Amino acid sequence: MFHKNCLFAFCMMVGISATLAGQQPEFPQPQKEHQWLEHFVGKWETESEGSMGPGQPTMQCKGTMNSSMLGGFWVVNEMTGDMMGTPMNGIQTLGYNTEKSKYVGTWVDSMMNHMWQYEGTVDESGKILTLEADGPNFLAEGKTTKFRDAYEIRSPDHIVATSSMLGENGEWVVFMTGNMRRVK
Repeated sequence: MFHKNCLFAFCMMVGISATLAGQQPEFPQPQKEHQWLEHFVGKWETESEGSMGPGQPTMQCKGTMNSSMLGGFWVVNEMTGDMMGTPMNGIQTLGYNTEKSKYVGTWVDSMMNHMWQYEGTVDESGKILTLEADGPNFLAEGKTTKFRDAYEIRSPDHIVATSSMLGENGEWVVFMTGNMRRVK
């Protein structure tokens, strides 16, 4: 409720200031980088497979992702799934920060208390968004490491997602790959 009140107060101040100045405030418009995020919009079926390393059990996860644009600037991905019999819900936000010239985003889910904060870029081909974040090292309790998530647009209805973690030897280790297929 506090956030709604702050947003309402901010909007009122902007409106009053604009009225007193006799002009409409100019809001930024979405750029081509924001439009790139429309690749995610729709309803998707997801399936992924992963392992934390040699000799570790393989995890399977199936689910859905519902994605929509928020004001032309953000895509909000709402995910539900089942990871080895455990229900999981997650919300991802992705946008583009024009000051940083970087894609930015967050991830929260029902399985951990860490909020992931991403930064990244789209490659020269325009088909792969790579995001990096710091997070808890699953192999060394109490430590953090860097993570990398890549989303490759294979077709308008197929995205391949790959998650990697920076190992202690400085090499990126892929621990999860998945396919998202548009159903609507």
